[in-house]
Amino acid sequence: MSDEKILLTEKKNGVGIITLNRPDRLNAFNDELSFQFQDALKEMEKDKEVKVIILTGAGRGFCAGQDLQSRNIAQEGGERPSLGESIRRRYNPLVIKLRRMEKPIIAAVNGVAAGAGMSLALLCDYRIVTDKVSFIQSFTKVGLIPDSGSTFILPRMIGYTKAFELMLSAEKFSAQEALEYGLVNKIVAEEELMKEAVALAEKLALGPTKAFGLTKRALNRAIFHDLEELLEYEAQLQEIAGRSDDFAEGVKAFVEKRTPVYKGK
Repeated sequence: MSDEKILLTEKKNGVGIITLNRPDRLNAFNDELSFQFQDALKEMEKDKEVKVIILTGAGRGFCAGQDLQSRNIAQEGGERPSLGESIRRRYNPLVIKLRRMEKPIIAAVNGVAAGAGMSLALLCDYRIVTDKVSFIQSFTKVGLIPDSGSTFILPRMIGYTKAFELMLSAEKFSAQEALEYGLVNKIVAEEELMKEAVALAEKLALGPTKAFGLTKRALNRAIFHDLEELLEYEAQLQEIAGRSDDFAEGVKAFVEKRTPVYKGK
């Protein structure tokens, strides 16, 4: 078993940096990473020295969402895991903490942000991305519904019509398209990403952080007040989707690198 840490944290000049560190899996979530990430957010929320948080990924990916290789292992063993319960324990606490924490959170998106990884980026308050980044609502590729707050936040950011299109097509779109949709704040060269993110974070850390937190609270009240209710509904729907034959086929096809054959059941 590797001794390499799958999540890295550091603090400097009022800025806390959280780095997802499973580069060989494009920083996809397994159980361990999910829970370590929850713990890191709780610690940085409590730490009075941390005024602003940067979230990024190691290697060439930001976050590829759920690790389907680990999910396939369970299915090969004859299991139909409870995705609803998994979402409630692993993802929903992350969603709520990212939105309810009264500190600015900057996503420094260094590579592909797929599925829950895209949700993760959208839940942050700022998004600085490289010109190599791509986004994808990949859930329907494996017979699931968008979760991790995607059905809540994406239509609020870009409207129902485009959100529905991106969710059903499950097609990648570029950093430039994301900028045009209003999903990101700034596109920078790959080598400038962390420099830009840290500069913004350090500037914010010197500002009226109490007022920043209250501003985020007000916006949450205006836009995200019923977030928890929608997250629970996502979990209920994902439980149904996760019991379907289409989901089993979607994951099997993903692992086998072939086109899935769906039957709508």
